[in-house]
Amino acid sequence: MRDAWWVGLRKELLALLFGVFLLGGWSSVAKAEDAADVLRGFTEQQIAAQKAGRVSDERKHQVMFIMGFLLLIGVITTASLGVAMVLFGKKVFVAHMVSAGFSVFLSIAHAVTAIVWFFPF
Repeated sequence: MRDAWWVGLRKELLALLFGVFLLGGWSSVAKAEDAADVLRGFTEQQIAAQKAGRVSDERKHQVMFIMGFLLLIGVITTASLGVAMVLFGKKVFVAHMVSAGFSVFLSIAHAVTAIVWFFPF
C-alpha cells in the first residue's frame, strides 16, 4: 500500500514539475517577445533620428550657394577697401583687415563644408 501512495505522489510531482517548466518556458518566450518589442522601439527611434538629422541635397546646395555669395561679397569688399587705401589714401585699414578676416574665415568654412558634404568618402 505504501508503494501505491509513493507512485501516485511521484506522478503528481512529475506533473507539477512538468507544468512549472512548461509555464516557465512560455513566460520566458513572452519575456523575449517583450524584450524584442523594446529593442525594436529603440531601433525605430534611432532610425527616425538619423533621418531627421539628414540634410537634403537641395538644402546643402542652398547653403553652399549662400556661403559662396557671401564670400564673393566679402572678397569684393576687401578688394574695394584695399583699392580705396592705396589709390585714394583713405584711412580704412581696420575695415579692410576685418573684411579680409571675414573672407578668409568664410572661404575655409565653405571649403570644409563642401568636402564634408560632397566628397565621396
